[in-house]
Amino acid sequence: MELDEMTWPQVAALSRDLPVVVPVAALEQHGRHMPLFTDSLLCGEVIRRVKETMKDRVLFTPLMWLGNSHHHMDFPGTLSASPRLYLDLLIVPAQQALFELRQTYRQRSDLLLLSTTYWTLGTRTGPIDPSLKQTQMGHACEFETSMMLRIRPDLVGDYKNAKDVPWGKAFAPASRAWITKDRTEPGHIGFPQHASAEKGEILFRAFTSDVVALLERVIAWDGKEWDA
Repeated sequence: MELDEMTWPQVAALSRDLPVVVPVAALEQHGRHMPLFTDSLLCGEVIRRVKETMKDRVLFTPLMWLGNSHHHMDFPGTLSASPRLYLDLLIVPAQQALFELRQTYRQRSDLLLLSTTYWTLGTRTGPIDPSLKQTQMGHACEFETSMMLRIRPDLVGDYKNAKDVPWGKAFAPASRAWITKDRTEPGHIGFPQHASAEKGEILFRAFTSDVVALLERVIAWDGKEWDA
């Protein structure tokens, strides 16, 4: 079900046990070969596919496209809400938003608050598919470029001549504050030149399946314990 297509009496009649999904994305730079709205387009497609499976078992709100993208502001076109404003809007930084909500409703034992990204839900021990060079999501990378080639190839530029931009070394146990310019000159992170529409379909199917599996767990929740 889609919240934006319902009347208020219809909303009032809904079960209070119905899971509610708030899709969150962004409008930010995605390298020289990808459009600013990439995150929103890809998240929207995953949600569209999930809706086909979940039908009237889950309530979906409209996608929130304004992100906290200050780390991309060195690249023209990015729109970004400040961290506190974005938190007040609802979600990101997601963990902090959920922490504050949980403290507000600390007496509620029947309230399940979850935050996730569609590309981190899988429990696979290996790559999603052997055809993929990358084993994890980057930024305007093989994953995202492939997915865009699947749904909006008209918006994808010259990805085949994009150079490799490795993730770089971790700073554990210390973490360095960074902006995107610190890590990449063209704006992407990963290996977009290996992308294909066929890989995009593989990724969409895998990510959609992961989201559906999570929502099935939410629907089956016993109202007491959640073993993450």
